[in-house]
Amino acid sequence: MDLLLRHLLLGTRGGETRLRLLKEAVAEPKNAHQLAKALGVDYKTVRHHLDVLQKNGLMVMVGEGYGAGYVLSPGKAADFGAIWDEFGKR
Repeated sequence: MDLLLRHLLLGTRGGETRLRLLKEAVAEPKNAHQLAKALGVDYKTVRHHLDVLQKNGLMVMVGEGYGAGYVLSPGKAADFGAIWDEFGKR
């Protein structure tokens, strides 16, 4: 498992929010507004975490502009699944 991924999702203060964002975007692309509403958190908080996840290669943007959706990066599903399972055991 990727140590950076593990650290970003389990070893930081914002890790739980990032995990929830990834979980929410696994099934279908969602834009920042949809993610904020689904998670019940501030839009700016979601934007910050999306930026962190994108910079670290965990999420990619689908489309352009305000309505662009976000999804889990290709090839990260197995790592995400393992980390989600570990998170659930805490």
